[in-house]
Amino acid sequence: MNLCLDGKTVLVCGSTQGIGLACAREMASRGARVVLFARNREKMAEICAALPAAASGAHSFLAADFSNWQEVQQVIQQFASEGNRVDAIVNNNGGPPAGPLLDAKPEHFLDAFSQHLICNHVIAAALVPGMKEQGSGRIINIISTSVKLPLQGLGVSNTVRAAVGNWAKTLANEVGKFGITVNNVLPGATKTGRLEQIIASKATRSGNSIEAVEAEMLHEIPLARFARPEEVAYAVCFLASDEAGYINGINVPVDGGRTGNL
Repeated sequence: MNLCLDGKTVLVCGSTQGIGLACAREMASRGARVVLFARNREKMAEICAALPAAASGAHSFLAADFSNWQEVQQVIQQFASEGNRVDAIVNNNGGPPAGPLLDAKPEHFLDAFSQHLICNHVIAAALVPGMKEQGSGRIINIISTSVKLPLQGLGVSNTVRAAVGNWAKTLANEVGKFGITVNNVLPGATKTGRLEQIIASKATRSGNSIEAVEAEMLHEIPLARFARPEEVAYAVCFLASDEAGYINGINVPVDGGRTGNL
C-alpha cells in the first residue's frame, strides 16, 4: 500500500518536536502540503524550509500558544476566513505534568482541559465547514493509551484524555455523513521529551535511578522497546489517506502491545 498524500493540505498541531514534528515530516514525505501550528515562529520557519517540497503549494505555519485557547481560536478563525481549507487536522499537544491525582490542583485540570479539548474543539469548529463543502476530511487526535486503561501517576492526563476521546467519538458520529472521519491515535511510551519528563518524575518520586525506571517500563511492553515518534506518525498518515476512508470513530493504539485490554 502506497500511502500517497499528494494534493492534500494537512494542519499539524504541536509540530515543532516529538510526535507532532514526526507527523509533519512523514506527511510531507508523502506529498502533503503541511501547515504547522505551534507557538515558536522561528522553529516552524526552519522546519518548513527543511520539509520535502509539495506540488500543491508551499508549506506554511500558524503561530499561537495552546495554553490560551482564545488565541488559538482567533488564529484558526482568521486562517479559515481567508478561504483556507485543509484535508486533515492532526490534533496534538504536550501532556499535563505527571503526579498522583490528589496532588493535582484544580487549575491543573482546567489548564489541561483548555489546552487539549477546547483547542481541539475550536480548531474543528473553524475548519470542519470547509471539509463539509469539499465532501471529505480527516480529523486525527493524538491522545494516549490511557483512554483505554488509566496509567499510574498520570491522574490529570488520564482524566482529560478520556474527555478528548469521547469528544472525538461524538464528533465522528455527527460529521461522518459529510465524508469526514474522526479517529484517535493512542501512543504508548514513545521516545520524546514527554517520556523523559515522565521517567524523571517517576525516578524522583520512587527514589530509583532513571535506568531502573526505564527497565521497569520496558518490562511492561511486549516488544521490549520504546516507540520511535515516526512509528506513531505512520498510523497518522494511514488515517489521513484515502485508503482509510471507511475507518471512523475508533482508537488506534501504537504501544507495542503494552495496553492490557483490546
